[in-house]
Amino acid sequence: METRIAIVTGGARGIGRAVITAFAAQGIVSVVADLDLEVAEKAAKEIRESGAEAVAIKVDVSRIEQIDQLVAETMARYGRLDILVNNAGILSNTPYDVITESEWDHVLDINLKGVVFASRAALKPMIERGWGRIINISSLAGRNGGVSVGPAYAASKAAVIGLTRHLAKKVARNGITVNAVAPGTTETDIIKGFNESEMAAINNAIPLGRLGKPTEIAETVAFLASDSAAFITGAILDINGGMYMG
Repeated sequence: METRIAIVTGGARGIGRAVITAFAAQGIVSVVADLDLEVAEKAAKEIRESGAEAVAIKVDVSRIEQIDQLVAETMARYGRLDILVNNAGILSNTPYDVITESEWDHVLDINLKGVVFASRAALKPMIERGWGRIINISSLAGRNGGVSVGPAYAASKAAVIGLTRHLAKKVARNGITVNAVAPGTTETDIIKGFNESEMAAINNAIPLGRLGKPTEIAETVAFLASDSAAFITGAILDINGGMYMG
């Protein structure tokens, strides 16, 4: 099988870091695309030391020109792009009645606009090859409005679900699948935005009684990127310990 090339946005930490590790185990080359180049380079180095291939590229997914450059650099280096994981995102807990326009725009720029335009850029080479996988990281908040998150985060993650289904219909005949994973609260840096009482409420609400692990999300992403998931498109896979059963 040909070596496949994947871009993982927000690939330096948390779920993204777990995804590039899962990809490495499958022989997939990862482009670790992250705003923090130092941490991304460290992650890519660790993947290379494990015997797989990875490279780090700095990108701000809220900037369309940087997204386009990311895909261009990937194509120049490897000559192909097979998989895109839209993982980069930020949390916002600010309530609807006090959130500012600038914060709203910032959250939507990263969590939604970044997904839209990274997908657009990646779809060009995928359509040319007639094969591709796009996996978007949504959230439980996109399903049920969230537990302690703010409206910008919930709205952005719900929009990712709608976008996933839209794109899945548009590019299915091109041999490309588009799916999303909607994790519940997961053990990553993003939960640092919650206070003690909010974390207690979240844990109490999870039927399985614990937070998710990044590796559990990553293995699902790796499955969706594989040939085994060739007949799955437009799906939203919920990984949340039973908090949402849709």
